[in-house]
Amino acid sequence: MNLIKAYLFVLTVVFSICLKPDTVSFKYEILAEDLNRPWGIAIVDNDHVIFTELSGQLRQIKQDKLIEEPVKGVPSVLFKGQGGLSGVIVDPDFKSNNILYLAFSSRDDGKRTNTLKVIRAELINNSLKNIKEIFKAFPSRNTALHYGAKMAFLDDGTLLITSGDGFNYRESAQNLDNHFGKIVRINTDGSIPDDNPFLDQVYALPEIWSYGHRNAQGLINHNGVIYGLEHGPMGGDEINIIEPGNNYGWPVITYGKDYNGSIISPFTKMNGMEQPIKYWVPSIAPSSISFYDKDLFPEWKNNLFVSSMKPGDVRRLVIEDQKIVKEEILFTDLSRIRSFKVFPDGSILLATDGSGGEIIRVKPNYEE
Repeated sequence: MNLIKAYLFVLTVVFSICLKPDTVSFKYEILAEDLNRPWGIAIVDNDHVIFTELSGQLRQIKQDKLIEEPVKGVPSVLFKGQGGLSGVIVDPDFKSNNILYLAFSSRDDGKRTNTLKVIRAELINNSLKNIKEIFKAFPSRNTALHYGAKMAFLDDGTLLITSGDGFNYRESAQNLDNHFGKIVRINTDGSIPDDNPFLDQVYALPEIWSYGHRNAQGLINHNGVIYGLEHGPMGGDEINIIEPGNNYGWPVITYGKDYNGSIISPFTKMNGMEQPIKYWVPSIAPSSISFYDKDLFPEWKNNLFVSSMKPGDVRRLVIEDQKIVKEEILFTDLSRIRSFKVFPDGSILLATDGSGGEIIRVKPNYEE
């Protein structure tokens, strides 16, 4: 009898965490299709979207229509594995200065190695002008995996950039003399802020903001709280609250296993290393994170959203006191979802992954 009671208690807990879908009716509007691996997305306003295709194209959607000609002047990228034209973010003053930032993998001149780079440029008449490199990850790698390449602005106007562990360099995530498995913070001209946490530490690279990351695939600033989304190995995907100087543990602590089933670490907790506010086992292959604070879908207001590529859906997460208390699975009919973004009017933008990818706008369906 005690075993039955315990079993029923576990079932109650599971069902209280994994919500049945709310009765929210919505409809899809396809803005662009037959794309070559759409990846990073920046929403300028309700009528203007800028996005990357991993293969190296920067594209624009205006008035819900795709501009057929890609943006000119985009630097050459290494399109291989997970490498390519990945991240895009617009300057907070984009409406007046036309400045955006691109993160991409770049082959080293005359070598087989490559690295993550970030440039700043002006978008003028569908062309990039006044291009300046503002970050180059050190050292280079010989893999085309785990670049990170996500960006977010802090309230002071400085830029955070995620830099992945390169897959074969995970032990380096715990060392401060390299950019593997780090989040870095720079000024938008590429200079180093004078209050970065490791400026005075011997052998530490001055750009580093936090460390012990694997392959952060989401980074947002919501009311001064920085949420980082970590793509784990076989399990161990995480949501973390990112703070300067903190160590997020990879690969010393993890809730995941290696892809061959072997143990990466026997530890899930350790003094001096941060715990996630949410983790998934098995992996959901998370790809982006957003905060919904609009009124168009009132049932979803003030919730976190994480897009997933395994099996392919979006997770709605109810957050209370920086803890995830409930989870709902949405958009299960769209296969692998690479990105989830929110328009100013409250409608939602989804990007599906792969060749033949789509950019989709989600609106309430008032007809049902």
